[in-house]
Amino acid sequence: MPRILLASSCVIAALAIACFIQVHAGAATVVTRFGRPVRVLLEPGLAWRLPAPIEAAEEVDLRLHTTSSGLQDVGTRDGLRIIVQAYVAWRVPAEAGDVSRFVRALKNQPDEAARQIRSLLGSAIQTTSADFDLTSLVNTDPRQVHIAAFEEELRKQIDAQLHAAYGIHVVQVGLERLTLPAVTLAATVERMRAERETVAAQRTADGKREAAQIRSDAERDARIIVADANTKAAGIEAQSRKDAAAIYGKSYAGNPQLYVMLRSLDTLSSLVNGNTNLVLRTDAAPFQALVKGPAGLDMNAAPARAAASPARHAK
Repeated sequence: MPRILLASSCVIAALAIACFIQVHAGAATVVTRFGRPVRVLLEPGLAWRLPAPIEAAEEVDLRLHTTSSGLQDVGTRDGLRIIVQAYVAWRVPAEAGDVSRFVRALKNQPDEAARQIRSLLGSAIQTTSADFDLTSLVNTDPRQVHIAAFEEELRKQIDAQLHAAYGIHVVQVGLERLTLPAVTLAATVERMRAERETVAAQRTADGKREAAQIRSDAERDARIIVADANTKAAGIEAQSRKDAAAIYGKSYAGNPQLYVMLRSLDTLSSLVNGNTNLVLRTDAAPFQALVKGPAGLDMNAAPARAAASPARHAK
């Protein structure tokens, strides 16, 4: 009897152990009944199921996976060829419906999922590259490069298809490599050279136009400044002539004889300098001022008066 109880206890314990399953972190467990999924376990820990062969447990990896497309020769919108290689980061979302879809569609085989992803990615690269010009993918100006938009367009295209068909979510799509075939590279270099020459010619023309404008403005300003200076100089000269005339008039009114003499001397100073030789009569104007002295002064009478003075003193 004790042996029967012990055997029964062992059988019950074995059945109990067979009914418990462990759900690991980063994975989901799909419980199938006679091969058909009946529930999905997502929370890590212990769970139960009916013993085999009634129910079985299958673990689904929910961690991030990566897949590469390999090199793809595709065409751009402007008719040029490029060689592209992209990668895809994907996972099965921690959602019961997505996990069940992945198990039903791909038999929980990540390698088969990677193969389907590569197929869709190759087609997506073909269609997406046709929406972009080569200059938006390969350019010396970083502002004109739209690699991020190209990658996001790829992700959107394959994410919707993979999620609907296999329950897979595409986390990221990136370009591993983007290069040019020899023919495309030569055409690109030639076009870039032509663009640089066009830009250089445009900048040269702009510089010449700006230089001509600056030169014209400078000449105009110079003419205005010179005209203003001439106007001010003429005004100053006129005022000086006016002041000089007033001074001359005042001098003439005060002593006409002295004024005539000084004007005669001024005339002599303006006509005669250190390199001038003149032969003139001494009694001719303006030299008569040197012989006769100021008007009204008798130069011959002065010596006679000087001689008469001693005589009167002697008498």
